[in-house]
Amino acid sequence: MLSRPATQTQITHGRRLWLYVLVGLIMFFLIVPSLFVIPLSFSADRYLAFPPSGWSTRWYAAYLGAIEWRDATYVSFTAAFLTMIVSTVCGTLAAYGLHTARLRLMRLAYVAFMLPLIIPGILVAIGIYLLYAQFGLNSTMPGIVMAHSVMAIPLVVITVASSLKSYDMNQEMVARSLGASRPWAFLTVTLPQIRISVITGALLAFITSLDEVVISLFIAGGDMSTLTKRMFNALRDEIDPTIAAISTLLLLVSVLLLGAVRLLQRKSGRDT
Repeated sequence: MLSRPATQTQITHGRRLWLYVLVGLIMFFLIVPSLFVIPLSFSADRYLAFPPSGWSTRWYAAYLGAIEWRDATYVSFTAAFLTMIVSTVCGTLAAYGLHTARLRLMRLAYVAFMLPLIIPGILVAIGIYLLYAQFGLNSTMPGIVMAHSVMAIPLVVITVASSLKSYDMNQEMVARSLGASRPWAFLTVTLPQIRISVITGALLAFITSLDEVVISLFIAGGDMSTLTKRMFNALRDEIDPTIAAISTLLLLVSVLLLGAVRLLQRKSGRDT
């Protein structure tokens, strides 16, 4: 097997063995630490300790039975769903505008959209907190959704923009030449053909909002505390294995959504 060519350039798997080992080590250090939380979530101990001295599902029951955790879960999933809607609409329209515009300033505008991914999250969180303080948006659902959308929109823009680069805009031009307005041509011709990328961006936006910690620490609070903020506060006040159970469930949700993203990307590749 190692003597078989790995690419069309006839480079064998044996000559690429060092690359496979390097990638394997990188994946090991990225994935394994996250997997430690799974056995901890089934621990029978009162505090987090590895390896567990016994096994139990008591911490999952504690999570499902605590009203504060249920409320935080509701806030997180509601915010993630609304963020997905806002980010998908705004990000798709932004990517379309950036792609169709012929102005040189569009490159600068694209960089501006990417700034939330470039600037350290703590700086973004502080800026949003100070701005929200002027309008009373801290600890409100609209405030959380708008703040999370700031981080999610760039991902939608990147995903949709990459799809538009391989899309033939002449198809939309034909629809417009036959009398369709630009919005109608986009909705009936362009959007159906880039729908996989739009759905992928929507799922990434959902995951981004659900897993957001830094911004939530600043702007979420009281009845509007997200799940990640309550987890952080619980770690600070008491190392409760319930956090491991919640982390495992969040990990499962993220893996399933990322798996769905990957399947959509493969389907998109086959369609093109």
